[in-house]
Amino acid sequence: MKLVTIVGARPQFVKAAPLSHALRTLPGVHEVLVHTGQHYDDAMSAVFFRELALPPPDRNLGIGSGGHGAQTGAMLAALEAVLLEEAPAGVVVYGDTNSTLAGALAAAKLHLPVAHVEAGLRSYNRAMPEEINRVVADRLAALLFCPSPVSQANLAREGLTAGVHVVGDV
Repeated sequence: MKLVTIVGARPQFVKAAPLSHALRTLPGVHEVLVHTGQHYDDAMSAVFFRELALPPPDRNLGIGSGGHGAQTGAMLAALEAVLLEEAPAGVVVYGDTNSTLAGALAAAKLHLPVAHVEAGLRSYNRAMPEEINRVVADRLAALLFCPSPVSQANLAREGLTAGVHVVGDV
């Protein structure tokens, strides 16, 4: 089974490292690690791959910085092409970045199941771009991996109960 893991920012690299290591030990599972390039310099990206022994990305999209719309749109287009080429069984996204939103949206539009790690986190401040990303990623996800029972309760209040699992914080 092929899974595409989408990361792009420092907190995602930290969270992806242990899960990526675990996935790569499972027989029959092939992980394709895609780096959107949202964080791209050594101090915000490469150092985490080195120090956490995270495998180098199979794909680095090199999107870089930009306004939310331009950055997310560029990621969406590039990720759609990768997902069409890779044809995975599912997609894993982390947290609440523009990479998360673009990954979840690209997968959902291609009818690929999305697993959202850190599902159900809420600030309830829609002025924060990250809050929009969290809410949309959770709505699109088939598997919602919550760090706490509070996150699970947040999803339940929003009517999301199927596919919800409290797994703790990576």
